[in-house]
Amino acid sequence: MANILVVDDEMGIRELLSEILGDEGHVVQLAENAQQARVARLESRPDLVLLDIWMPDTDGVTLLKEWQRDGMLTMPVIMMSGHATIDTAVEATRIGALNFLEKPIALQKLLKAVQQGLSRSVEAVRTPLPSVPVVLAEIHASHSNGNSFSSTSSAYEAKTFSSSVTPVATVANNQFSNLSFELPLREARDAFERIYFEYHLHREGGSMTRVAEKTGLERTHLYRKLKQLGVESVKYSKRGE
Repeated sequence: MANILVVDDEMGIRELLSEILGDEGHVVQLAENAQQARVARLESRPDLVLLDIWMPDTDGVTLLKEWQRDGMLTMPVIMMSGHATIDTAVEATRIGALNFLEKPIALQKLLKAVQQGLSRSVEAVRTPLPSVPVVLAEIHASHSNGNSFSSTSSAYEAKTFSSSVTPVATVANNQFSNLSFELPLREARDAFERIYFEYHLHREGGSMTRVAEKTGLERTHLYRKLKQLGVESVKYSKRGE
């Protein structure tokens, strides 16, 4: 299940796409113009955006440029239009759009494009953990009573880190102490992602090249993601190397 933002000024298109994607198990948010899309992008951090090119206030290509300029193009964007030229499609792709769908959109083309987009989404990139339910339970326990991780988590950390690298448990405990199940999903997700990237930055001594390889992200995308999360990669670099 993914969080998908559909941006289109035509109500019929929005409702149709919402119904189709909802039937596929996705959570769908709708925006009828660029301003609503900006708000939705900030509030919900969608995993994928379906963006119409021709809109009354700000066209989709201009909005795409805006997101790219501001470092907010951290999710796959699929452009849609029934009137766009080849030049427009090429421009959108050059800016950073993943795909382009021509209206009326065939169902199979839509679902295939969405699946391809989600496979590229950073939300699909996860490092294998011992047990997600166990980790979540320990996060809650840490927040509730200030206790450190259980022996299972500690053993995992001991196997993962060498003595020459600061144990990630120190960072994790500081992060987890401020994390609560009462947080909205996007905030809890951001907190988890900070720990995830700090884990790899610790382990790789701040090497952005190795972190990019480990997390499956392009370096440019990685830099943007760290900036978005407020993670300072420089403080994890090994001095004198």
